[in-house]
Amino acid sequence: MADPTPKPLNIAVLTVSDSRTLETDTSGRLLAEMLTRAGHELAERDLVADDRYRLRATVSRWIADPQVDVILTTGGTGFTGRDSTPEALLPLFDKTIDGFGELFRQLSFEEIGTSTVQSRAVGGLANGTLIFALPGSSGACRTGWERILLSQLDIRHKPCNFVELIPRFRE
Repeated sequence: MADPTPKPLNIAVLTVSDSRTLETDTSGRLLAEMLTRAGHELAERDLVADDRYRLRATVSRWIADPQVDVILTTGGTGFTGRDSTPEALLPLFDKTIDGFGELFRQLSFEEIGTSTVQSRAVGGLANGTLIFALPGSSGACRTGWERILLSQLDIRHKPCNFVELIPRFRE
């Protein structure tokens, strides 16, 4: 049997940073380029300061939008006083995707060694919307996209993928 027809998803990208602008944001731009190259649609792209409430407000707006299938965030996953992306997102999740962070750190270990313990990459599901929080470096975004998300957001990936589950997320 032939592979199913690819299903483009509407993906929003949010950069969390106190020091970048949309023009200087290489990580958010990279995610937008990679997802469109893979055949998905960039639903929206934004940048917010490292403030858990502003971050939460933007992500909540996208979670409430039935046109947004996936949200990718980049930045704010470290350990400095301003890094609060996981704390902002976790209360929004209906379910966590524990394997995402675990796998990200395993793959990241191959590239940066034990420094990966400083990554607090997380994934979850909220109101039928997939959310993945990646570190702020372009290398981390590339690792997360190319080695996890590219295949999991492709309906042709077997034995299973998130795309085939999207219609069932709100059961």
